[in-house]
Amino acid sequence: MSDIPVPRAATEESRIVRLVLILLAVGGLAILVAAPLIAVFAQALSDGGRAAVASLAQPDAWEAIRLTLIVAAVSVPVNAIFGIAAAWAITKFDFPGKTVLITLIDLPFSVSPVVAGLCFVLLFGSHSLLGSWLIGNGYPIVFALPGIILATVFVTFPFVARELIPVMIEQGRAEEEAALTLGASGWRVLRTVTLPNIRWALLYGVLLCNARAMGEFGAVAVVSGKIRGETATMPITIEMMYNEYLSVAAFSMAALLALLALVTLAIKSLLEWRYADQLAATRRH
Repeated sequence: MSDIPVPRAATEESRIVRLVLILLAVGGLAILVAAPLIAVFAQALSDGGRAAVASLAQPDAWEAIRLTLIVAAVSVPVNAIFGIAAAWAITKFDFPGKTVLITLIDLPFSVSPVVAGLCFVLLFGSHSLLGSWLIGNGYPIVFALPGIILATVFVTFPFVARELIPVMIEQGRAEEEAALTLGASGWRVLRTVTLPNIRWALLYGVLLCNARAMGEFGAVAVVSGKIRGETATMPITIEMMYNEYLSVAAFSMAALLALLALVTLAIKSLLEWRYADQLAATRRH
């Protein structure tokens, strides 16, 4: 018999190795994720739940919450539409400049959000030709809601497209081409063939986009002007409260922002559990 050892599968590690890896993963999550979240909620409730709720009921805090929800409610659907369109164009068609389009989609990952905010200020600020015309006609962009939405859309644009592109490349074009051959219109192919096949990737992209939209700070801080009660979103209001030594109010709003993120993750997990069979079928496909 040959003395050559039988190759061992990568998952057949010893119990000690597996235990060490599990402890490292759990320890890292505990230090980097769980501990900060616990600290935030503990600080928010340091003076009691009533004080935390009272701080969130203040007009400036409520306006920050409302503004953040409005920005997310506008930017997420816009990015979902743009992401589907960009992924469709990249994966279903061959055209000159496709590589450039993919690079442009990744641009927000490479550019600092602060730089992106400055670009919007230079483009739509009062010292620019376009910005001065818009302000003169009663349509200000910078230091107003439209500028906050534009900045948020920019920094969150890649999330949906980057989730959809690999899935649509793997699925190929066969089903869409078959539907077109049978006489289906482009919109019907999109509605009945493409969207059902990418619904899980689209869901993940939307969830990631929503979480980033609510938590964006850098670009929004530049274009908003940090006007309390008007253009200050939740992350900006948290910074302003913390700098003013309003610890309970700052951590209460931070806890609310973290809670919104946790609710997003809970919805994602619930949908995965509820539609586990369909998800598995989609992945096998």
